[in-house]
Amino acid sequence: MARILLIDDDDAVRRTVRRFLARAGHEVRDADNGEEGLRLHREWRPDLIVADIFMPQVDGLEIILRLRREQAAVPIVIISGGDRSGTLDLRREAALLGAAHTLRKPCAASDLIAIVASLLPPPT
Repeated sequence: MARILLIDDDDAVRRTVRRFLARAGHEVRDADNGEEGLRLHREWRPDLIVADIFMPQVDGLEIILRLRREQAAVPIVIISGGDRSGTLDLRREAALLGAAHTLRKPCAASDLIAIVASLLPPPT
């Protein structure tokens, strides 16, 4: 079981993704904004982070930048449906900044679980 930090400002998305990850056997904590997510990362030290890009206060790209500046090696999976208009997609930029993988919202539970499993060390 891995410790996964989920950061997304959409309550429905957090509930759904948390349920997917918990059913796969992971311990999940969540934050509704990037600032809270960074605080939880420092306190809890998750094995993996799943984050949205477009959020108030600190967005997903800034989360990647700050964690990489701190030399945090935690894998980050970005899930994003784009901006409110659905036209601006920054997943490529997230990958260039250091996201281990990106997915477009909505994503299938099986896709997310497979990506998470591929980024975590095998259970011992």
